[in-house]
Amino acid sequence: MNNGKPNWWSRPSNTPEAARISTPPPAEDGDGDFPLPAPRPPAAPDQAAPAESRPSGDLTETAPAPAFEVSEPRPLTAEPLTAEPPAPAPETAPAVGLTKPVPAAEAAPVAPAPETPVAAPVPLHAPDEYRTPPYGEPGPWAPAPPVQRPPAPVPPQQQGAVPPAPAHPHAHPQPHAHPQQHPQGPVPPQGGSPWTQYDPWGAGDPGFAFEPVPAKKSRKGLAVAGALVFALVTGVIGGGIGAYVERNGGLTTVELPQAEAGDTDRAPESVAGIAASALPGVVTLHVRGSGSSGTGTGFVLDTKGHILTNNHVVDGASSSEDISVTFSSGETARARLVGKDTGYDLAVVQVTGVSGLKPLPLGNSDNVRVGDPVVAIGAPFDLSNTVTSGIISAKERPITAGGEKGDGSDISYVDALQTDAPINPGNSGGPLLDSKARVIGINSAIRAAGGGSGEGEGAASQPGSIGLGFAIPINQGKRVAEELINTGKATHPVIGVSLDMQFNGDGARVGEKGKDGSASVTAGGPAAKAGLRPGDVITKVDGQRVHNGEELIVKIRAHRPGDKLELTLTRDGKELTKTLTLGSSQGT
Repeated sequence: MNNGKPNWWSRPSNTPEAARISTPPPAEDGDGDFPLPAPRPPAAPDQAAPAESRPSGDLTETAPAPAFEVSEPRPLTAEPLTAEPPAPAPETAPAVGLTKPVPAAEAAPVAPAPETPVAAPVPLHAPDEYRTPPYGEPGPWAPAPPVQRPPAPVPPQQQGAVPPAPAHPHAHPQPHAHPQQHPQGPVPPQGGSPWTQYDPWGAGDPGFAFEPVPAKKSRKGLAVAGALVFALVTGVIGGGIGAYVERNGGLTTVELPQAEAGDTDRAPESVAGIAASALPGVVTLHVRGSGSSGTGTGFVLDTKGHILTNNHVVDGASSSEDISVTFSSGETARARLVGKDTGYDLAVVQVTGVSGLKPLPLGNSDNVRVGDPVVAIGAPFDLSNTVTSGIISAKERPITAGGEKGDGSDISYVDALQTDAPINPGNSGGPLLDSKARVIGINSAIRAAGGGSGEGEGAASQPGSIGLGFAIPINQGKRVAEELINTGKATHPVIGVSLDMQFNGDGARVGEKGKDGSASVTAGGPAAKAGLRPGDVITKVDGQRVHNGEELIVKIRAHRPGDKLELTLTRDGKELTKTLTLGSSQGT
């Protein structure tokens, strides 16, 4: 718009009519406006209005004079004015855009004459009785009669004047304005043309409804939804793969590194070497009888099938049919009882008809030193062929075991080797080996942690090994085993005195009376010959201190009958030394 005047832009007509119109020359003032004709008075209905001349190629047409009287402008809120019905229109060719129908005879294409003015332009529109007056001229707004197309939107009044409707198409066609781009809403198409009128001053017809153009779906929303779906799918797949990997250790076969097969030999002095050498000579004994059963261990003494074990292991057997022996190879055989001795807690059984026996070599317990490494083999809690290791914790530990009968006949006196190698019930009778796989002791007793003396495997308070195990020295075991194999009985060294076991002082006191009121010192016995008297307190044996009667018995039984002993005693406050030769008694 220039100088307050609107620039009217119309839609292009169809091809035959547009071919008759040439391109307008450029405006002289350079503002691009097209001149509009001045308003003219209305002409008679039967008189054609003269046409305004225009330069050649101008796209504007001469506006015919209105066929009705001009009335005062009324506001848009007033009731619509009525008008005379329109005169019948002549037969016309199809119109395009905002132009009026043109007679069919004039619709032929005319070659444009560029740069030459047209002397007598032919009107492109027939007179329109209902045409809005030109811009600047007041005139009434009248409703159009019913037509086959929706009426054009009614422009609003502006400052008391009715703006003229565009009469001629512009040379530059404008595409159909999108509803979002139109300030007043969409404009319906006319005459089936793809071009529609755009009237910036049009108020629109509230009664005319357009089919709403569907809004385009947001691509951003689709992208977000797709991303969420992708994340969900990948999460499910990833979770499945992770669960599979966790349960199965991966998607491929797992191969862990491992050392190659090498030499399995071990040094003979190692625990493995000692075990490999000694296990074939160790057996597990199962004993039934007297309504009870038990498990113990033994080891082979010779190729004749003699096996050494503890007396308390086989004490419950009433016959040879109650004892079975299982070797480390798994072979099982019946065994018969050869002999046993309660005082030493040793017994010998024999198997027959078994070949390939491997006797264990015997060591010398006198050569053992505290701290020497040892290995114990047995069947703790019936777990046969169990190997444990430790050291010699002490030597010459005087211990007593048994005593369940109450009369003292089943009490064992052992000058034992102490070891911290784990020993449990079932290890009884098994070998205690030195570093050269030689037997240096027979595992016989453990110390219980629940109070009491606890020696022996039958202690009720025994919870298991606490590192206090005791073994009969093999030197004593060898002598007893030989006697049991040869005679069936074992002899015990004796000194020929009765001891006062109730004495609370330091040392072993000779009693005033013996059993059944007899003399406490046996007449003609070793003690009598050495000059011992009732009431003497023996404090040392071969220079080793003794603190009670049990220790004295242990020290004596650690020797053979006929051995000489030097006894240190106290009599009437005086210390005396006596030498005697040990006698012999039959064991039970």
